[in-house]
Amino acid sequence: MNKARVLLVSNGNGEAAIAQRLAIALHEAIPGIALDHLPLVGEPQSTAEARVVGPRAALPSGGLIAMFNLRNIVDDIGGGLIGLTIRQFHFLKKARDSYDVVIAVGDIFALIVALQARACTIFVGTAKSVSVARYGAMELRAMRKAAYVFVRDRATAEDCRARGIEAVEAGNAIVDLHDRDFVVDLHLAGDDELVLLLPGSRAGAYHEASVLCAAFAAARARGAHIVGALSVAPRLDARQFVERLAADGWRYDERGGADGRAQLVRGDARVLLWSGGVGALLAHAALVLGQAGTANEAAAAAGIAVAAIDDGRTRAERWYRMRQRALLGDAMTMLPSDPERAGERLAALLADKALRVRMGEIGRERMGEPGATRRIAERAALCLNLH
Repeated sequence: MNKARVLLVSNGNGEAAIAQRLAIALHEAIPGIALDHLPLVGEPQSTAEARVVGPRAALPSGGLIAMFNLRNIVDDIGGGLIGLTIRQFHFLKKARDSYDVVIAVGDIFALIVALQARACTIFVGTAKSVSVARYGAMELRAMRKAAYVFVRDRATAEDCRARGIEAVEAGNAIVDLHDRDFVVDLHLAGDDELVLLLPGSRAGAYHEASVLCAAFAAARARGAHIVGALSVAPRLDARQFVERLAADGWRYDERGGADGRAQLVRGDARVLLWSGGVGALLAHAALVLGQAGTANEAAAAAGIAVAAIDDGRTRAERWYRMRQRALLGDAMTMLPSDPERAGERLAALLADKALRVRMGEIGRERMGEPGATRRIAERAALCLNLH
């Protein structure tokens, strides 16, 4: 008997991470599966669970071209978006009858691309919620072509069901994103608490790290007993973070941590450089200070209070943060762009443990229950008539 062949199609850096987590669940649900991953954005590497296939490239926006984001669209077109998209459509048309199941992770464009393979298709919609904007009529038309649809939350599922999408379930795969990460001992001293700094995974992360570290240092100067950990996303360069932060007065100490970890130091403030999985630090984190997308939401799902800095330099960035604030509600708070004022607010939040606990509870409620990746894998197995 031939191996079952499944293709994951992702549209964004966070979506690629979700696809890679789904790959683990698929192997558990369908032993012996042959699994490929087509990233429409970015250049993730093949893993033991999924082989990366098809045309791919790192685009300037990192996939953030929603809501008629003209600047990012123009930048991506200049970076080869149109030619890349044509090659990806051509790849899937040539792959027709090669895959038994295709799973699209992201927005409707990911689904439209996935449908070109003409296989049993599952749509994992990560981009929309009725908390921000419901799916439109044209999007629903594409969703009706999928065998199964998963959306972020129950209210969105009910809205889609009322509008004719029958095979729809609430299932937020972001909740499961870091459930396999190991827990690391950071050797925190005394009453120190960890603030996890998430600058994101796009090219702008080096600037965002500067913004986050400035607010962190200001909070430390106001007496907050905190140690920072700066997450360096895959495919970003730790040396560029060091160089960018050196311009702000941070000194690189390669083996200065209690356990020999590389860190940045400014005065009595210290920030560890962390290139491992974010989930390994969530068990320690008192708070997440992040400009990230999916990683911020994964932190909220883990019950960690989230703060972001309102430094949107473009209309697109302001829209994106507004969208995330609407999705997370009071699980997330916005800090002012001025680092001193941001540090003052951050120190106050760290001092209010009851508020942080409540924010964490709201985050869990907003993001939903774990287990979506398992249910998605089970639907893939049903497509294969294995169950």
